[in-house]
Amino acid sequence: MAIERFSSVDAAAAWALARLPVQVVMAAPLGLGKPNPLINAIYARVKADPKRSLHIFTALSLAVPRADSDLARRFLGPFRERQWGAGYPELQYLKDLEAGCLPANIRLHEFYLQAGKSLGRPEVQRDYISVNYTHAVYAVADRGVNLLVQMVARHPSNSKLYSLSCNPDLTLDIKDFYRQNGKPLLMIAAVNPELPYCADDAEVSEDFFDVIVDAPEMHHKLFALPRQPLKDSDYLIGLHASLLIEDGGTLQIGIGSLSEAVVYCLRLRQQNNEVYRALAGKLALSRPYARQSEKFHTETFTEGLYGTSEMVMDGFMHLRRAGILKREVFDLEKSVRRYLHGAFYLGSQEFYQWLRELHRAGERGLCMTRVSKVNDLYDENELALRRQRVKARFLNTCMQATLFGGAASDTGENGQVVSGVGGQYNFVAMSHELPDSFSVLMLKSLRESQGTTVSNVVWGHCHLTIPRHLRDVVVTEYGVAFLKNRSDEECVQAMLAVCDARFQEPLRQRAVQERKLSPSWRVPEWSGRNEASWPSDFLAEFKRQGLFPAFPFGSDFTPVEEKLAPALSRLKRISANKRAVVGCVWRGLRTDPAPHREALERMQLWEPAGLRDHFYRRLLLGAL
Repeated sequence: MAIERFSSVDAAAAWALARLPVQVVMAAPLGLGKPNPLINAIYARVKADPKRSLHIFTALSLAVPRADSDLARRFLGPFRERQWGAGYPELQYLKDLEAGCLPANIRLHEFYLQAGKSLGRPEVQRDYISVNYTHAVYAVADRGVNLLVQMVARHPSNSKLYSLSCNPDLTLDIKDFYRQNGKPLLMIAAVNPELPYCADDAEVSEDFFDVIVDAPEMHHKLFALPRQPLKDSDYLIGLHASLLIEDGGTLQIGIGSLSEAVVYCLRLRQQNNEVYRALAGKLALSRPYARQSEKFHTETFTEGLYGTSEMVMDGFMHLRRAGILKREVFDLEKSVRRYLHGAFYLGSQEFYQWLRELHRAGERGLCMTRVSKVNDLYDENELALRRQRVKARFLNTCMQATLFGGAASDTGENGQVVSGVGGQYNFVAMSHELPDSFSVLMLKSLRESQGTTVSNVVWGHCHLTIPRHLRDVVVTEYGVAFLKNRSDEECVQAMLAVCDARFQEPLRQRAVQERKLSPSWRVPEWSGRNEASWPSDFLAEFKRQGLFPAFPFGSDFTPVEEKLAPALSRLKRISANKRAVVGCVWRGLRTDPAPHREALERMQLWEPAGLRDHFYRRLLLGAL
């Protein structure tokens, strides 16, 4: 069949629907690779025709943050336009879901959700599919997908070449699976000139697709994640995890504040090793486990690290620039040396520009490839993969960890899905296949739940992502628990030592009650001082030297927005507590507004227009 070409997403949608069955089963890539305008055009046509149906299979549908209060609207308005552009094409199915008006003839099935955004939404929760991202290809094929849409990059000089760029992950495997099994699949590529071109495995010829859309509607800014501030507790988790990473090894990390903290600490280790060793020495004085020299590393990176990561984000850019991500492996399929293999990417605008510059420079060390090549060992090159992935450290985050080393990373006790399994299980399982590797699960020991502080180290959990028999290393801000090959009692003792002090005794008693811990055992004296203030106290002298800033890799906020963001976050946390709100207003009444003029002007509250503005002004001053 000849390749169809369109200069309008609506024309392409009409053409495709005229050739597809009345039951359209559409797949779209995880995250960045969704061609939003094309998806919206298909969605609108099916929505208007109740005789048709549309089932969407995807993961991580990215949504621009929405304001849930007048103060948030004042803050977000200018920031949204600057970060994503005035005309960013948001996904219409997300808007309808939020408004509670998703049409009856359209269903959304996701296997990874934007963290916490779909809690309590019945349609999303009921239609969520729990599957390892590594195996999502088979789930998609099993549900009879007949249409795949993807945003692609066009080669700058060869009109017959395109790049799957940010998402070769499942697309390459789906194409192979459907071809090998003789199943029909209509594939539509939509070109975005902003998308960085990635060559090698991500590069395909034009006949890879049935339809190519090059339309003005697709010429929009890429979705970029705003860089978030790091807290002292993030940095302590990052410091502990960074000590586990050995020169000449292999690294996998995800996204979020804990991963960014790991990257910052690794960069500090490389660029200011004297200070890094001082940090490690101070840690060893108060934390006995930190004296296990065979497990902790403070040396600079001479051979460097090789990255193999399901997700590629800003952190790998910073590690490359710092001279850390430089160990190369030989890629047998392309006969070229690589320092990083990734399955999909998502990050900041700076990161996207870095990727563009790599391609212009002819760089081939970074390779975006299929998820089956990154997330496990089991292909025809298994022996080579095992030799390449030496001293591997697979770093992932979780929400809660049990005293026996199991981890809940995606689902709450009530069955509500927070995010998804992703590739976490496969990386954890892979670490147990490799003899000199660690699976490192990072979590904050505390969280706020309905105004109450609760422990993330728990006795048990109904919905474990990682079972206890795959336990290895757990890191909190209070320390490192080494669990692999340890007895249940030893695991309980290690986990209690990295738990917040206020929850240690109830958990200890529960373990004794269930006969998993000797009644005579007591929490060590050093871990009995695990208090929320400890990370700040530990880092204080180093922060006075200008280290461990809130935004270590730059900020997408202006200086005044950096000041406003935490204040607005505090207001959101207390909004349901009338007493706390009244207290905040009372503080605001006693606060001199002059030092906060710039912040008040940014929020249009320097000259209040009415009673509501006067209230907001005092509330914000109290929070500031």
